Amino acid sequence: MTDKQNAKHKAAMKKQKSNVDARIEQADLEKGVAVLLTGNGKGKSSSAFGMVMRALGYKQKVGVIQFIKGKQLSGEEIYLRDKCAEVDFYQMGTGFTWNTQDREADIQAATQTWERAEKLLRDDSIDLVVLDELTYMISYTYLNEENIIQAIADRPYEQSVIVTGRGGGSKLRDVMDTVSEVKDIKHAFKAGIKARRGVDY
Repeated sequence: MTDKQNAKHKAAMKKQKSNVDARIEQADLEKGVAVLLTGNGKGKSSSAFGMVMRALGYKQKVGVIQFIKGKQLSGEEIYLRDKCAEVDFYQMGTGFTWNTQDREADIQAATQTWERAEKLLRDDSIDLVVLDELTYMISYTYLNEENIIQAIADRPYEQSVIVTGRGGGSKLRDVMDTVSEVKDIKHAFKAGIKARRGVDY
């Protein structure tokens, strides 16, 4: 790299640092955040569990509620149950809706699971709540959308919440502070590659 290129790079990075520092200075509100991880791509739950590990690293209290999942063991479930007994972990336990094919039973299970979630969302001792695959409960009208949105909006001021799943609707997006969409560009399953333990589950 020439001296001219070096100087140009240094000037660009100095300008970028100044812009970033200014934005950090403006962000002075200390509160819990609501994060929606949505989209058709792989990695939404994986990202949420990454934040679980991050919170646990700071000795924060964490609650995890999984909707839909629960019939097939996953690595995150095994790890949390074996290594992180302090995490309040609960699964709806019905598995995927296309497996149960029983709407009435699914709604009953979803309602019971949501009651557990509501308790966490009212508990100001919990720093982080993960509501994994909750969006499907809205899409399938298993749960009342307004109740969900109100509970998220009314949670303790310092509590953060992560919601995962495809869709969820505009009302849910509106109440969240951060919305990230995971795009599906390519997936191994479509090429006939089986789901991989430790990567997919």
